[in-house]
Amino acid sequence: MISKNYLNIVLSLIVIYFSSMLNLFALEVTLTQGSVKPTPVAVTDFYSNKDEVLKIGKNISQVISDNLERSGLFSPLNKKSFIQDISSLSNQPRFEDWKIIKAQHLISGNVTKSENRIAVEFRLYDVFAQKQLLGKRFETSENNWRRVSHIISDIIFERITGEGGYFDTRVVYVAETGTKENRQKRLAIMDQDQANHKFLTDGSYLVLTPRFSPNSQKITYMSYVNTKAPRVFIFDIETGKQEIVGDFPGMTFAPRFSPDGKKIIMSYSDPEIGNSEIYILDLETRSKKRITNSTAIDVSASFSPDAKKIVFNSDRTGRRHLYVADSNGKNIKRISREGGSYYTPVWSPRGDMIAFTKQEGGQFYIGVMDTDGSNERMIAKAYHVEGPTWAPNGRYLMYFKEERTAEDGSGGDSNLYSIDLTGYNERKIITPLGGSDPAWSPLMH
Repeated sequence: MISKNYLNIVLSLIVIYFSSMLNLFALEVTLTQGSVKPTPVAVTDFYSNKDEVLKIGKNISQVISDNLERSGLFSPLNKKSFIQDISSLSNQPRFEDWKIIKAQHLISGNVTKSENRIAVEFRLYDVFAQKQLLGKRFETSENNWRRVSHIISDIIFERITGEGGYFDTRVVYVAETGTKENRQKRLAIMDQDQANHKFLTDGSYLVLTPRFSPNSQKITYMSYVNTKAPRVFIFDIETGKQEIVGDFPGMTFAPRFSPDGKKIIMSYSDPEIGNSEIYILDLETRSKKRITNSTAIDVSASFSPDAKKIVFNSDRTGRRHLYVADSNGKNIKRISREGGSYYTPVWSPRGDMIAFTKQEGGQFYIGVMDTDGSNERMIAKAYHVEGPTWAPNGRYLMYFKEERTAEDGSGGDSNLYSIDLTGYNERKIITPLGGSDPAWSPLMH
């Protein structure tokens, strides 16, 4: 279980140095067209004059370096190439030493410790301009060094790229093991870099489609607990308690929180209606409102960030397509226009795109489109890919992939993958078991 202290870091954000060059612009990165050449950066070990604390500084440096490298936008330089040592660097960088190894940015810092608390300072430099871009100080429990590393990574990422960070986040997903005929599925959670992995349920009952609340503290999901039909549950990550959201008469599907966390949007098939419609449930009053009304199957709804719109998929024209409507169900408009069938749409947290799963010609794809359906493009494909989820900065996606096996041509184990919007930085997410249905949390700080 994740402790409350883990989530309530006492951060003393003291500005050490601000950029004296206010007209320095952040690197503008467009993650929608083509690949981006990674920027060379030097991430030094954070200095301390005590060996015990120096180890913490090395760990912080490594996490920052790994985060930046995984983004696909940075290429951390080999520390063996560094000329200036971290002791002298703690006083003042010798920029010529960093120019020689072609570092465009330099990241340094130091760590001090008092009892069980640490103070972490870091500085970001523009090597060729020979200027410090920013510097900050954090004070927290020693156990929180990893979270501080992620927060520093976010600050650096945003300052250089102009995009929001996404490193201080977690991912919940369905961990899978066993044969396809007897698959065990349980909830699991981890940091975005795969650290601090935990199983949240024991596998004694099936779980499906977990989704985070806006404050990252709760998860809604479907489960077959003591029933033959799935029900919608809410799981409190901090306490480990779970509660059923409501007892609905038919099969329920794909619950998601509203942007304010006060409602859940979902589908269920009422036996009296005979098909799946979309409902919004008020979590305080537990009252529900039906917002679609057709003879079609309407499922997989997702709110826009301002909660004014929803996107969902429906077979009301015969084939599965994506539709956008007002959050009350009015003004429904089909936005998908190409061939194939569309599934699992999810609105970007930036509000500018919709990600989806597509099936066409015996192939599955992860795609994105503008919210009016224009500029559709595929960024990942496989025998089976499905279930995109957005990073909180709206520029990276995670999903699960099942490759075709060589023996019989069917699918094998499923695993999680991440990719940026260029489609050129696909990476496998390492988990203890197979994985599906990932959901990326909002930023935790």
